[in-house]
Amino acid sequence: VTMCRFPGRQVFEWALLTPLAMPAYVVAYVYTDLLEYAGPVQAGLRALLGYASPSDYWFPQIRTLGGAFCMLTLVLYPYVYLLSRAAFLEQSNEALEAGRSLGRGPFQVFLSVSLPIAQPAIAVGVALVLMETLNDFGTVDFFGVPTLALGLYDVWLNMGNLAGGAQIALVMLGLVLGLVWIERRSRGQRRNFSVRGRKKALRGFRLVGWKAGAASVFCAALVLFGFVVPASVLGIYALENFQASFDAEFQRYAWNSVRLALAAATFSVLVGLALAYGKRYSRVPLTGLAVRIASLGYALPGPVLALGVIVPFAALDNLLDAAARNAFGLSTGLLLSGTLFALLFAYVVRFMPIAFGAVESSLEKVSPAMEMASRSLGCTPLQGYRRVHVPLVRSGAIAGATVVFVDVMKELPATLILRPFNFETLATNVYQFASDQQIERAALGALFIVLSGLVPVVLLSRALSSSRTLET
Repeated sequence: VTMCRFPGRQVFEWALLTPLAMPAYVVAYVYTDLLEYAGPVQAGLRALLGYASPSDYWFPQIRTLGGAFCMLTLVLYPYVYLLSRAAFLEQSNEALEAGRSLGRGPFQVFLSVSLPIAQPAIAVGVALVLMETLNDFGTVDFFGVPTLALGLYDVWLNMGNLAGGAQIALVMLGLVLGLVWIERRSRGQRRNFSVRGRKKALRGFRLVGWKAGAASVFCAALVLFGFVVPASVLGIYALENFQASFDAEFQRYAWNSVRLALAAATFSVLVGLALAYGKRYSRVPLTGLAVRIASLGYALPGPVLALGVIVPFAALDNLLDAAARNAFGLSTGLLLSGTLFALLFAYVVRFMPIAFGAVESSLEKVSPAMEMASRSLGCTPLQGYRRVHVPLVRSGAIAGATVVFVDVMKELPATLILRPFNFETLATNVYQFASDQQIERAALGALFIVLSGLVPVVLLSRALSSSRTLET
């Protein structure tokens, strides 16, 4: 897509990002409904070939480890695609022409020049995919695939073994810290691989014959199976069951999701702003380390984060209740754990690094010269902030808030564990319907989540459209 010209390439540049809008558990629900024995695919196969029972033919089982692998691959590959494409776009024509001048063909230049330069970015993308896979709960739970996340949920909540759950959480935390170390190390290497050069249009090459067709078919298959098919199935089911699904309960669950997402996005941006400005202007030596530790939240799997929130919050609730009983003879009950405060706190801890990254990138546009110019014009610090900082930081804050909003709408494991009693969101409602084999009733809520997930995809697509292009 970056260096080759083939039919549909300009469409695939942004279309390959659309599976990002799909939660993995939603894709798993859809394909299970399509491919199971009573689904339309096997029913059509039996009608076409005259089979009468499952023993008459072989068909792959979707609810297996291999099926979970396929579902997660369909929705997580855009992480690697996005970062890899950005790395390829940063490469200079001079480096590629130097390889061709040695008599190497396009594929050899890719292996010997382009791929080593982009390797750190690819490693970062793979690390993100591994983190998301480690965090996944809905897909592996629905498919019955034993993973650490599912084991933590079962040991802690179903068996009531907090110590055993903590041990599993420590193993997951160790894996996450290892992935974070790999990701940070890859970023450091990426700086060493930066290539200077003017941002001219890249000189790619045209694919012809079967190679062009294969490239188009491969890209189309990823978009088709990763987004078009699941979205179409959800749309059909949502229309067929709209009156039954769009009831007072659905509206309440949707409002719960929206208000939680809005609150989490707002607080995440505020905390991100405080950390970004603290990192830039604070003279305290440990500020950078504190900001780095606070930015680890996104790497924490949902069940691990939920355990890390509920245990200290429950202990603090017990201390407050005991103090109130001793002082006033009254019970305070659960003030922190088992409330929306605990859930919102977990959301902010997990998704604040997204807002922080967006704000920090925008804050880098504010040079010291701009600040000195505003002061030389007689502006007070507050006026200078309003006239210089706000216009430049606003776009990053809005983008960060948008991504946090969408991620909170999709979040499942932390919401399942930390939600108050009898409190449902669209994600938990979709999970409950799918667990009861009622995908038609879950379709409207799932489609609502998917449509909200298209917002950051549109933002990323616009960013891609403004990047370097191929010469025509």
